[in-house]
Amino acid sequence: MVGGMLSAFAILLCVTALLAFLNERFLHFPTTVGVTLAGALASIVLIALDALGLPGLRGWASGVLSTLNFTEFVLNGILSVLLFAGSLGLNARQLLRQRGSILTLAFLSTLISTFLIGFAAYGVFALVGLNVSLMWSLLFGALISPTDPVAVLDLLKRAKVPVKIETLIAGESLFNDGVGVVIFLALASAAGIGGHAGDVSAGSVLGLFAREALGGLLFGALLGGLGYVMLRSIREHAVEVLITLALVIGGYVAAAALGISGPLAMVVAGLLISAWKEDVFTDSTREHVEGFWETIDQVLNIVLFAFIGLDVLLTETTGAQLLASALLIGVALAARWISVAIPFSLVRAREGYGAYTVRLLTWGGLRGGIAISLALGLPDSPYRTHVVTATYAVVLFTIAVQGLTIMPIVRRAVEASPDEG
Repeated sequence: MVGGMLSAFAILLCVTALLAFLNERFLHFPTTVGVTLAGALASIVLIALDALGLPGLRGWASGVLSTLNFTEFVLNGILSVLLFAGSLGLNARQLLRQRGSILTLAFLSTLISTFLIGFAAYGVFALVGLNVSLMWSLLFGALISPTDPVAVLDLLKRAKVPVKIETLIAGESLFNDGVGVVIFLALASAAGIGGHAGDVSAGSVLGLFAREALGGLLFGALLGGLGYVMLRSIREHAVEVLITLALVIGGYVAAAALGISGPLAMVVAGLLISAWKEDVFTDSTREHVEGFWETIDQVLNIVLFAFIGLDVLLTETTGAQLLASALLIGVALAARWISVAIPFSLVRAREGYGAYTVRLLTWGGLRGGIAISLALGLPDSPYRTHVVTATYAVVLFTIAVQGLTIMPIVRRAVEASPDEG
């Protein structure tokens, strides 16, 4: 008999294929946006049918999704593959030239946004009578601040923005993903919740942050170097694919065991192999390896966003939670703009970005599966459902509204920066 998790994944895969087909055949939205909206609509229909006295389907669908466990599926499943594939597809040399602006945004912007959203969320929750603690509000700020590299990279592929702006947005999203997870873990440790409880002194929190972030960067460099040594000595594309896959899966598991940031390690490893791919691959093997990672990236990308839409089934909401969520959508947007504009002012003139770049970074700051998986991974608490509901609201808004309306800002950014192509 087929195992429960395999059966659940098979159902998710079939539903995702159907949603993607319907979107491609009739809606013609960007695939990630289309499958997310279709999945959310399907969830709402099942909820409505259950409310009208047709029980069974919602409970069955919820059971399937619960079996998969969104947090495990993303953080300990497909995230390593998606981050490596995204960084492998970037122009690593161009990213190195823009390292100052990318790292400034990835670290400083994420920190600023975390505390802006956290303190504002504390006030918003209190305003509607939910009274979420300050530490849990800061955790919400940490998990919702990073832009999702999967969503952003899919958007950039369709938008055809200039290479300089594309590298800036994609590079920031890849690095701030890892940074955001590290900040989240540091705050969870300070709050003493879940499996992150421990010494809550300022020194221990800073030490955790340094170990996770710096350890992840160094371990990623080690993985990339190992990949370079192995790949340059062979010319069989199937073995090269196998080596890169082993580096990603094995490296991510090893990073978790070492207590360092797996996401940052995958980004660095992918960028190093991308920088050296002309040396380690022949033209034919490079085509096979890049084709494999591009295909697996696109397929898992679609599955992830279908899961996001369908997972609405598992979110119980109240009127106060919906009101808080609506207010926090505005808070997240404002915090994104402020947290980009302040650090960007340090690098914009020196590196020659156009006038619309801040607006593009703000409106193109989509959130996705990482935010939801961190929220769902929070331990049971009186505050948990408030944070999960707000997280879903912000994620769905960025995907559905920002994702569908980004093109006018892209066009203006291109017109304002004709020299950045």
